[in-house]
Amino acid sequence: MSQLTALITTGQLAAILRDPNLRLYDCTTYLEPAPSGSDVPYRAVPGEKTFAAGHIPGADFLDLQGEFSDTFAQQFFMMPEVAQLEAAFGRHGLDASKTIVLYSIGTMMWATRFWWMLRSLGVEARVLDGGFDKWKDEGRPVETGAPKGYPAATFKATPRAGFFVDKNFVKARIGDPSTVTVNALGPQFHGGLEPSRYGRPGRVPGSVNVPAATLVKPDKTLTTLADAEAKFAAAGVTRDKDVILYCGGGISATIDLLMLTQLGYDRLTLYDASMGEWARDPALPVETD
Repeated sequence: MSQLTALITTGQLAAILRDPNLRLYDCTTYLEPAPSGSDVPYRAVPGEKTFAAGHIPGADFLDLQGEFSDTFAQQFFMMPEVAQLEAAFGRHGLDASKTIVLYSIGTMMWATRFWWMLRSLGVEARVLDGGFDKWKDEGRPVETGAPKGYPAATFKATPRAGFFVDKNFVKARIGDPSTVTVNALGPQFHGGLEPSRYGRPGRVPGSVNVPAATLVKPDKTLTTLADAEAKFAAAGVTRDKDVILYCGGGISATIDLLMLTQLGYDRLTLYDASMGEWARDPALPVETD
């Protein structure tokens, strides 16, 4: 699949909705307040209730934290072993021969997270631009009830190196002129101007800020390539540099990753644990305005 086809419009999806080769997935997760006294930044709640209340006809549901993350990791949403992902995707009928479309409710970042994970496994998928919100706002058909699922498949990954990096990699690149590190959180969190639920406020030293929220239009579709290009260029993100993306938990940064991929950047990686790990480790430097 071409890098220019990572997105699919609601109209394009409607045209293939009855295609037996289509594999369509709601990827929604909700971040709810953590219990009082808890040392976690939030509760990760799968969007099964909202799926049952309404979803695109024929869709299945993917539980990011429950099935597709390392549940033994200290941080949420960490990439698990390849064997776990092969088994989980296979249970949901997903394999590389299918037309894979991902969407989520409220924000596209849950769908783009799965998109980046699948790319790291050598499988290309498409993300529904505007997600379920745009689909519903356009008056398109909606189904209710639990997921019916797809017939199980054999999912065979072909892992691609470099899609995810750890704190040691990020720390080693601080001050490296060949690398630009990009924070996808809002400017108030990038600057350390507000308390952070992840721990110490602030950012990875030397990182620049291209908030994921600035890449999304009011109708929840992604901004134009020209606008995105201008935003990244203004932050010093250029094609001759290695680009490390991070956020709070490795989710919203995948919106930046999708836009950069659409723009033709290919030296991209994601710091998976992001500030959920960095801000809590006193051995790691934090910078504020």
